[in-house]
Amino acid sequence: MSDFQELIKSFPKTREYVRDFFVYGFKTRNDFNEKSPRTYDNERRRLECWLSPFVRKDYASNGSNISLAIDSNLLDTNPLFQVWKTKSFTDNDIVLHFLILDLLQGGEAMTADEITDALITEYDVLFDIQAVRRKCNAYVKEGLLKKAKSGKTVTFSLDSSIALWINANNNILDALDFYQMAGNFGIIGNVLSEQFDHHNQSFRVKHSFFVHSLEDEVLLDLVDAMNKKESIQLEIQSPKQKGSSGKIKNTAVCVPLQIFISTRTGRRFLCGYVARNKRFTCFRLDAIKKATAIGQADRYDELSDKLNRNRQHLWGVSFQGETKRHLDRLTMTIQILEPSETYILNRLKNEGRGGTVTKIARNTYQYEVEVFDCNEMLPWIRTFIGRILSLECTAKSVERRFYQDLNTMYHLYREGETDGTIF
Repeated sequence: MSDFQELIKSFPKTREYVRDFFVYGFKTRNDFNEKSPRTYDNERRRLECWLSPFVRKDYASNGSNISLAIDSNLLDTNPLFQVWKTKSFTDNDIVLHFLILDLLQGGEAMTADEITDALITEYDVLFDIQAVRRKCNAYVKEGLLKKAKSGKTVTFSLDSSIALWINANNNILDALDFYQMAGNFGIIGNVLSEQFDHHNQSFRVKHSFFVHSLEDEVLLDLVDAMNKKESIQLEIQSPKQKGSSGKIKNTAVCVPLQIFISTRTGRRFLCGYVARNKRFTCFRLDAIKKATAIGQADRYDELSDKLNRNRQHLWGVSFQGETKRHLDRLTMTIQILEPSETYILNRLKNEGRGGTVTKIARNTYQYEVEVFDCNEMLPWIRTFIGRILSLECTAKSVERRFYQDLNTMYHLYREGETDGTIF
């Protein structure tokens, strides 16, 4: 307990533990076999410090486990924002933070030399000029200070334009409330609201994916690379796949083009062009540990246009295997009783993602579509079971899987009838 600190230096490591407890949960101490038990204990204590109202502890035969129980529609903010506000700092960091900002409150621009001298005369504290300059440059990068150069003279001033604008437009606080609940990088809206001692009392989100806040650091690097049309190198670690020495880690070089978000699960993906395979590939954001820009990308606009054309034949995020270059065609014949079941017909048209719906007989319709990977369609197709008259696919593995699943389900029901099980 003596070396445990609530504050952290490395966010990526803590992000993995928070995700494990929140997404997967119900893990005992022995389940975290990639790190030492001592590391697990420290991360668990941090989690309990940050998110104690939402920590649930259960007891099992092989030990206790904890998980996070967060109901988004009852909360006025994302509790996982707290994880972003716990970075460790030295005594000098905290002293310089308040004193530099206090010195520049009047709006006057000062050089690093002048700030160092003022720290002595105004506050009777002595700092090395290089330390002051590094801190000022760091705050310029963070957007807290503005930097100006006149000849060889470099000055720093407080960038208070945002605060003045918000003070003059109080209605913007409602926009910040909405943004922190609904948008990517919601932590920005949360921090700005807290600076003005304002709390969200207007908005609740019924289905919100709070855990995605943990990916925003990586997302920011990806969006920045897209804006600059740069190639990136990704460090990838699958949250599920494991080898003999722990989770499998890989690297990939790609041109980042778009961010896809699943309307069903909320999961986010980076879609990029991998030159080595000469094809588009999607990477789960929660599997990307780091994204590093490696220079300007060739043919960025051409690749972006090509992706937009290919998206017309994309059911989910899969472009199929590395060697496959053609589209799959799926044909489904379905029975729709008219006029009482026209809502089924509307579903086919609204959810069919570019497929065609043709009436081929009374109460009988045919749905056809061409996509890269028909495997992604199966969960949607199964929602029509009981109405499907036939299903054909050029990818015969998809066709076999559908009928095998149907046959398995049939036998399960027959067994239930035999032994008296009630389904």
